[in-house]
Amino acid sequence: MLVDSHCHLNYKGLAEQREAVVARARARGVTAMLNIATRESEWDEVLGAAVTHDDVWASVGIHPHDADHHPDVDTAKLVSRAAHPRVIGIGETGLDYYYDKSDRVRQQDSFRRHIHAAQQTGLPIIVHTRDAEADTLALLGEEMERAPFGGVIHCFTASDDFARRALDIGFYISLSGIVTFKNAAELQATAKWLPRERLLIETDAPFLAPVPHRGKTGEPAFVADTLAFLAELRGEEAEALGEATAANFYRLFSKARP
Repeated sequence: MLVDSHCHLNYKGLAEQREAVVARARARGVTAMLNIATRESEWDEVLGAAVTHDDVWASVGIHPHDADHHPDVDTAKLVSRAAHPRVIGIGETGLDYYYDKSDRVRQQDSFRRHIHAAQQTGLPIIVHTRDAEADTLALLGEEMERAPFGGVIHCFTASDDFARRALDIGFYISLSGIVTFKNAAELQATAKWLPRERLLIETDAPFLAPVPHRGKTGEPAFVADTLAFLAELRGEEAEALGEATAANFYRLFSKARP
């Protein structure tokens, strides 16, 4: 089994050829894809792909870039939409201080609303964080003390210290095609020691196509290339690592059916 734990099948570049994209992923051994929402206007379309395909699942959430534009998306709305049987996660959400496309206080407020939805539903939260390590960890820690919840740091590119502290609170770490890039030496060093039982693999398609597909539109099939690179990097057998990361996916996103 091989799972793409984070992709955007409704984005330009994939939406126009979704059936072919899904078919190519299956041909590479991908048995499940988690289609991620980033704004409310996408929710129906993201869910529609999951309803249409048994091997596609959905999330509901608001990306930190769009926090300013979604003041009315509260915990109750997220919980209501997450009740659908094909919705298995809350997010993506989090903090992005690199681009600052939304006010930081609004990002933090939106992040908390998503965490509260995860706490109420029992679904894991899908966290985006960039240049916001301290605030992300502080907010996760505060909310974890209030009520436990699970989650994943998606498209991980942060520090070793951040990884260890995220693991300490029970989170999973997801690696994207970035780990295959020539300039990703620090990330590769982290990827070598991440515990196998907490590791996920993703494409973040249509972004971040891994080597040997750099410059192309990313798609879920390419998760197999990231897996191959990661297995060689860690000195592991690719099939076994793929099965382990798939098992981790179903352990975290337990609402999904393998």
